[in-house]
Amino acid sequence: MDQPSYDVYELEKGMDAHNLTMREIRSHNQRTYDSKSPTRIWIDEDNTPSGIYKSLTIILNTGGCRWARAGGCTMCGYVAESVAGGSVSHEDLLAQIQVALDYEKQKNIHCGQIKIYTSGSFFDEREIPPTTREEIAKIFSNRDRIVIESLPDFVTEQKISDFTNMDLSVDIAIGLETASDRIRHDCINKYFTFEDFIAASTIANQAGAGIKAYLLLKPPFLSEVEAITDMIDSIDQVSPYAHTISMNPSNVQRHTLVEQLYFSHGYRPPWLWSISSILRETAKTNIIVVSDPVGAGSDRGPHNCGSCDDIVFRSIKDFNLRQDPSVLSEPSCDCQETWKFILENETGYNLPLLH
Repeated sequence: MDQPSYDVYELEKGMDAHNLTMREIRSHNQRTYDSKSPTRIWIDEDNTPSGIYKSLTIILNTGGCRWARAGGCTMCGYVAESVAGGSVSHEDLLAQIQVALDYEKQKNIHCGQIKIYTSGSFFDEREIPPTTREEIAKIFSNRDRIVIESLPDFVTEQKISDFTNMDLSVDIAIGLETASDRIRHDCINKYFTFEDFIAASTIANQAGAGIKAYLLLKPPFLSEVEAITDMIDSIDQVSPYAHTISMNPSNVQRHTLVEQLYFSHGYRPPWLWSISSILRETAKTNIIVVSDPVGAGSDRGPHNCGSCDDIVFRSIKDFNLRQDPSVLSEPSCDCQETWKFILENETGYNLPLLH
């Protein structure tokens, strides 16, 4: 289970049609990327069980998620930004880490939390070899917390111990997307089950690590109200297994099925009002629920009418740190009535009512 091949992932899971479509879409990508440069770096603030931390986020450019190379998720375009050839050397991966450290130094900010993503699985040893993983653990041993992204398959106590042995507080970030196996399989084209997520969270807890679950708001083929309902249900079902849930509103990434639907007027990213309403509804839960709407206010990202996007986005960011639902009730706009009309009238057979 720890080192599944492309064939194991793709065949006999009823996902061949999705995978063939996604490989065709991504075959048109002609860009190449530098193996010594991370895909993205930024510094932000994060609400954690230990308080609010400055966080250095590093998206390492690896050979790409192996599931994405088989076809992958309908909304994820990160594999199109990966180095061609399927692997990146130990030396080049450490060079990417150094680029991130230089960026932090340039900003003159020492971040207590490090978040490392690969747009695949940090614990997949095809993406990050064991020696590289151990070296990265040593490099960040002077920090307080580290978040590591992985699919459930690759989560083991031994891999986690590379970081816990450095006296780091460790969180394993898992892109569960939804508690519904049907939606994860049919709308997102992700192969694992909710039970696989629970098993990985048990392993992480036994190894002394926490779980940060990532849930996707509005996968393709769901109406706005269906997406809201699925998110609220998912937060409720995931809360026993994670101390933090990050609600990721879908955005339109390049070389994805979602992008094809978007250009065919078959998909609209979620409304910012939907994000606010979910955060208000789930604020009473005893876990941290946050959302960082990537591309907020743009046509390809979560948006309202354009006039109120910035103030609603800022209220969501404020809520992330304060966890006070009253800040979400402050913005108002006439387009709320349009949003309510969408919730009442949009269905899976006529979506989206408004692009």
